[in-house]
Amino acid sequence: MVGTMVLVLMGCGVAVSLGCDPVNNIPAVVGTAFAFGLAVVAMAYTIGGISGCHINPAITLGCFLSGRMSGKDCGMYMLFQVIGAFIGSLLLYILTENVPGLEGTGANDLQANVSVLGGLLAEIIFTCVFVLVVLGATAKTNGATNNFAGLAIGLSLILVHLVCIRYTGTSVNPARSIAPAVFQGGTALANLWIFIVGPLVGGACAAGIWKMIDTEKYK
Repeated sequence: MVGTMVLVLMGCGVAVSLGCDPVNNIPAVVGTAFAFGLAVVAMAYTIGGISGCHINPAITLGCFLSGRMSGKDCGMYMLFQVIGAFIGSLLLYILTENVPGLEGTGANDLQANVSVLGGLLAEIIFTCVFVLVVLGATAKTNGATNNFAGLAIGLSLILVHLVCIRYTGTSVNPARSIAPAVFQGGTALANLWIFIVGPLVGGACAAGIWKMIDTEKYK
């Protein structure tokens, strides 16, 4: 809950503060990408030893399907990730509500000239890549490199955002999308299903790929 709250507050907060616009404000796109990645790195080394720092239902689903956690834990993780996202969004909403020039809560939405199918595919593809990095970076077969898992995961999230912001604003995380959309409303709320279905399908695909290429079963 705490980790997801920080992710949403910092990542979406930077998007709102810098005025992230993938067409007219490229520096803000870069800043937003780094904000999400750095938030993950910070939380990975803060709460990673406590919960594994999933802070993302797509990652939690990938871990469950990979046999790393129980169904009960999976459900509880997802519930508190969404609660944390609502706390982060509420704080951001309070901060920006009466500030001229600051609009929205950093909610995901389809960008200009991007179709529903295009947005859905983008979320599936890039979530799959991101969750695959998570599963690989935290695998026992990686040995000593596990110490750098938080850094690898955060950097990969920066990379994913740099590519995907132009299409969907980059979710790859249903909790990160649900809360801001509820506060923002409009098309962000109407298109919210894309940012729930896409990342969850992508996370499941990543789990399937990892189970095929994981070398642990051969030892």
